[in-house]
Amino acid sequence: MRIFTASLATETNTFSPIPTGMDSFKARGYYRAGKHPDTMLQFSGPLWAARERAKAHGWTVIEGAVAGAVPAGLTTRQAYETLRDEILQDLKNAGPVDVVALGLHGAMVADGYDDCEGDLISRVRELVGPDVVVGAELDPHCHMTVLMHENADFLVCFKEYPHTDILERAYDLIDLCAAKVQGKITPALAVYDCEMISIMHTSREPMRSFVDRLLQMEQEPGILSISIAHGFPWGDVPGMGTKVLVYTDGDVARAQQLATTLGKEIIGFRDALQTPYPTTAEALQIVAKNQQYPAVLADSADNAGGGAGSDSTFVLAELIESKIRDAVLGPIWDPGAVGLCMNAGEGAVIQLRIGGKVSQASGQPVDALCVVKALRRDAYMTGLANTPSMLGDVAVVETNGITLVLTSVRNQAIGCDLFSQFGIDLAQCKFIVVKSSQHFYADFSKLAAQVIYLNTPGSVASDINTLPYKKLVYPKWPLATPAR
Repeated sequence: MRIFTASLATETNTFSPIPTGMDSFKARGYYRAGKHPDTMLQFSGPLWAARERAKAHGWTVIEGAVAGAVPAGLTTRQAYETLRDEILQDLKNAGPVDVVALGLHGAMVADGYDDCEGDLISRVRELVGPDVVVGAELDPHCHMTVLMHENADFLVCFKEYPHTDILERAYDLIDLCAAKVQGKITPALAVYDCEMISIMHTSREPMRSFVDRLLQMEQEPGILSISIAHGFPWGDVPGMGTKVLVYTDGDVARAQQLATTLGKEIIGFRDALQTPYPTTAEALQIVAKNQQYPAVLADSADNAGGGAGSDSTFVLAELIESKIRDAVLGPIWDPGAVGLCMNAGEGAVIQLRIGGKVSQASGQPVDALCVVKALRRDAYMTGLANTPSMLGDVAVVETNGITLVLTSVRNQAIGCDLFSQFGIDLAQCKFIVVKSSQHFYADFSKLAAQVIYLNTPGSVASDINTLPYKKLVYPKWPLATPAR
């Protein structure tokens, strides 16, 4: 069996002012055909799974280009078309193949392309014809479009949020594609549109039990795959929303019945999916009252993983104003401040203007006298599914009893080693502020006495009713349908 695999992945926040160009992909990971490193990247699960299965079964894997960018605003036309065409040329160069397995995100939007994944998959299908098996692994925060699922034999989403199951779902994809090539299965697909949008944390109920049942269902004879496309609220495109995908072995009616049943179940518990979002001041009052430490505060609205700048100062200013000490906060994307610290050296006392640079959503810069506690070139932290996640050059500074992790590469908080690798003992901190929406939870929840998701200003605002949608297709609970 000959398997071609490649990746092109980013999540586009159409409300973010940060453009996603070629430099964005090079900063996170861009590898030409056959140059993928000897470790799995967050966006290259299918390639890694294909490598491992090929070793066991004697298959041939042809590796195309792999590219991923930290979520941001609209992808430039030049970047998308360049990377898309490179992958298509790699596929042409591969010669005849039995399987095309792609690592995508599902919510990539470029200048002129509301549905990048649909565009890429349809072009792949046009190249290889109807008999080659085409599959893709997707982030559940995807826009599941007709163009995507009509041109793919299999689309498999991660089930977990935080996304801890990237490799497991990649194996599912490769195994399903191989089984179809071998004539063992005949996939039948049904899609149910829940006409809603929600953030679905699988770390708590009701999603925890729901996902566990999905995994059990996939062990039943005839059920090949079940995916929940949560959707990505910060992508203003027609395909945005929550959908259920069910693949059965040749039984369309069963697929339709199951997709409908599961979709209506999600609608039934959608109110329970909503997470409380107190303001920073309210969160500090909660902690002052219950005295449960360490308290992890998630600055979701400034999550680089959702396309934000990761340089907002609203929480930092509140901590300083409230005279909070024994706190850590990060990562703050501020290459200029990092450069000044690098020049000053460890132990230096330096006046810094921190954050507040990307847009109005970043707030005002904070001017502070800082002690440079640690410096590191080319640092990284443990990312999703134990993949490396780059931080770039890092400066750790302390001001007003608050320790800040400043980075030259924009990223979200994922692993506790964002702090611990620099000698910060998180167990001794009263407040741990992470610029992340949910991916931090898998690691930080192990030490947190409590986790509070904050309602703060930013490009990934928790109140989606404030977003100026123009392309969205209604109805879309909980959004009010605009007056005509």
